[in-house]
Parts: sequence; structure tokens; C-alpha cells
Amino acid sequence: MLKKLVLLTAAGTLAAGTAYAQIDVKLGVLNDRSGIYADLAGEGSVEAVRMAIEDFKAAEKGLNVTVISADHQNKPDVGSNIARQWLDVDGVNAIIDVPTSSVALAVTDIVAEKNGVLLNSGAATTALTNEQCHPTTVHWTYDTAALANGTGKSMTLAGGKKWYFLTADYAFGHSLEQNTTKVIEANGGEVVGRVDVPFPATDFSSFLLQAQGSGADVIGLANAGGDTINSIKQAAEFGITQAGQKLAALLIFITDVYALGIDTAQGLVLTEAFYWDQNDNTRAWSKRFMERHGTQPTMIHAGVYSSTLAYLAAVEALGSAKDGKAVVTKMKEAEIDDALFGKVKIRADGRGVHDVYLYEVKTPAESTGPWDLYNYIATMSGEEAFLPMRDECNFLK
Repeated sequence: MLKKLVLLTAAGTLAAGTAYAQIDVKLGVLNDRSGIYADLAGEGSVEAVRMAIEDFKAAEKGLNVTVISADHQNKPDVGSNIARQWLDVDGVNAIIDVPTSSVALAVTDIVAEKNGVLLNSGAATTALTNEQCHPTTVHWTYDTAALANGTGKSMTLAGGKKWYFLTADYAFGHSLEQNTTKVIEANGGEVVGRVDVPFPATDFSSFLLQAQGSGADVIGLANAGGDTINSIKQAAEFGITQAGQKLAALLIFITDVYALGIDTAQGLVLTEAFYWDQNDNTRAWSKRFMERHGTQPTMIHAGVYSSTLAYLAAVEALGSAKDGKAVVTKMKEAEIDDALFGKVKIRADGRGVHDVYLYEVKTPAESTGPWDLYNYIATMSGEEAFLPMRDECNFLK
């Protein structure tokens, strides 16, 4: 049996092959399929899993992989019930994606109890690898610390010393505000005000007017998806940026920028773990995704694909998907060089460590097409972007 697992290409080629009898693997994609996060995750994540299975050539390697999916509706109780049904009754081995941090935090405990695997791409809270970490969870794509160290730090150093937060009132929003506040203060800035915004929301007018009257240099949007789109649109209607205040979209996806339109979104600074036009590998994969799904992939879609490849490689090496803890341990032993994320190391606490990038939305004059949206600014190494391992991760003590 392999002692080390090496992913050499997007197809996840093993350093050496081992023949096994057929291995049954059942994957469940759990995400928002009808609400404000449907575009950035949704059916696109299911398509990304299918692409990973095909590119891994699972059937040729003796893996009989089936995929199911469900809508957690951004509700922890709904997500928990689905996870229990999948793991107890339906024979699901790994649950994939799970945007909305409150849902992910509920699901991660259930997965650990049932010895399954959680391959998280969509949720952002750092609690998944800190106070609520488990040996059965891998947090692949991004988190609130990386967003804070990217967008929050760059805007503070650029002169945005006074911040006012509009915070989505659930685990993700609070985690993002807390992480960004630490970065702001560490770089000489201060938070002059904040307000909790119901999740999800459609009318941000009263919250934006409070922020406008605060004297803040930057209005930090600690929200995502449709909430971010609506708050940016309404800020434009109030003339907030025209009056001199800046918006910090602390988590915004390429599908959000596309929906906003480049006229409205131009100049936004953002943090991404993946961009379709980053290099030849990302362009080739994204072209295939676009042909199948009809949009360019978000970093969540890319993370779903890559984490699924790494999972399948670990299952093949073990010869079984039944012991979730053993599969994740094998993933942590891997030396991964991924076509979409580059070199990835899964730490003992489950955090996937890789480079993260800072971009700025182009002006209409700079853009050459509907999805040509970003100018590259800088690269952060994984060590710069993500928090170091901490004592809060109980199973490591």
C-alpha cells in the first residue's frame, strides 16, 4: 500500500498503482440550490464533482462512484437532517461543499460522529479548523482569515483606516468581521461602528445610511452572494462611493461581479483562491466547465473539484471509503500538486494550505469580454493567508 500519495495532474495520477477489487463510493453534494448562494455553489458544484470523477478515471481504477445532491436551504436544521439521512441510511461516504457556515458547523459534528468525511469548499468560518475541528473534515478553498488578510489588509494599508461593518447575522458574517477587525487593528486602523444585518436580506438602505453617516473611510461588507450584490447596488443608488467612501466586498465571487456588471463593480478589490483566467491549466479546465454548466466557475466550484480528486486518490490508496478518519489521514499524508490550486498541503487540523490571490475588478475599457473581469494584484502564500494551527483544535491535543 502506498505510504505517500502524489497528485501529479488534475486527474490525480498516483505515484504507483495498486490493484483493488471494486470499491463503492457514494458522494453527497450538500449546498444552496435555490437561494442566494445557488449561483456560486448550487448545481455547479455537482458538475464539478462529476468532472472530478471522470478526470480521475474512477471506473478504470475500480471505483464505483455515485453522486447525489440536496438543497440545505441555508438552514442548519435542514442540513443536519439531510446529513444524518445520508450517513445513516443512504450510505454516503463523503459530504461535499456545504456553503453557509452555520450549516457547515452543524454538519461537521454529525460527520465526525458517523465517521464520514466532510470536504468543505463553500463555508468560510475558521471554526471548522479551530474550536470545531474534527479529524474527518477537510477545509479546502478559503476561509474568513484569508479574506481578511487579503482584502482587509490591502484596503487598510491603502488608507482605509476607519471601518464600519455591515455583518450578515450568522456564523460566517461574525467570523469574517472578527478576523478582519484583527487585521485592521494590526495595521493601524480602527472599527468605528457595526451593525448586524438579518440573513438573508433584500433592503440594506437603513444599514447603508448608518454607515454613510459614521465617518468611516471603508464600509466592510461581511456578507456574500445575493446579499453582497444587493448591498453594492443600493450603495451605488445612494451615491456612497461617489461621495468618497469605499466599499470592501470581503467575500465576492466572479458570479457576483458578473451579475453586478463591470460598470458597477469596477475598482472593487477582492480575494480569490482561484480565477478562471489565471494560467493555462485554469483556463483549460474552466473552458470545459463553462461548456457543461454555462458560467465560469467560482473558487467554490474549483475547490469542490480539487478536493474530490484528492479524496478519490486517498480512497484508491486505502482500498476503501468506509473509514472516514482513515481517508482524511491519507489525504493529509499526500503531496498534492493540483492543476487548479498548485501545491496544497492539508494540515493536521484539516486546513488546506495553498496560495491565495488579490485581484481588482477591471474598468469597462480594460475588459475584453463578459468574463474578463479581474486584474491581478498580488499573491499571498498559504502561510500568509491562513491562520496557523491553534490550541482550539481539540483532537490534536
